[in-house]
Amino acid sequence: MITEGTPDCLIVTGMPGAGKSTVTRLVAERLSRSARLDGDFVNRLVVSGHVWALGEPADEAARQVELCNRNLCTLANNFSDAGFTPVIDWVIPDRGQLDFFLALLPARRVLFVVLAPGIEACRYRNTLRDPRERFDFDGYEHLDAQMKRELGGVGWWFETAALTPEETADRIIREAPRRALVAR
Repeated sequence: MITEGTPDCLIVTGMPGAGKSTVTRLVAERLSRSARLDGDFVNRLVVSGHVWALGEPADEAARQVELCNRNLCTLANNFSDAGFTPVIDWVIPDRGQLDFFLALLPARRVLFVVLAPGIEACRYRNTLRDPRERFDFDGYEHLDAQMKRELGGVGWWFETAALTPEETADRIIREAPRRALVAR
């Protein structure tokens, strides 16, 4: 169980529509001292000159993703040092980005959960969002294949299609410390 006083950093990732935002909010609310770190929010702190992760020019998009990753890790370290469990919500598509996080979180046990409800569930869930919150994304097959190829044996791949967000959050709190620990 994720308990108070542990130096854990929980990273919850998955494809757009997997349930990351809802689940990380619920997990963070269930812990007495936690901070939810939303990668989309941190990424949107760049106002002028913002390029989204798959945007053009590609080199600038990559630079901004790296900046966001650095900022998320800095915030996670600061919150953890202050006694809060950081709960990161962000798409981590490959081993290189996960290794970047691990390098910037050296004093933390990192718990890595991949929400994996399947492509169709992700597409469907996206249609249920408020229109202002929908994410137009047509790269599900590519992202799914990339994540499975590069991250398939890492952390806890959690099939959540048949679970409510509340059930998912409760299981993450109970099971992540034994199922999601990333070996360095």
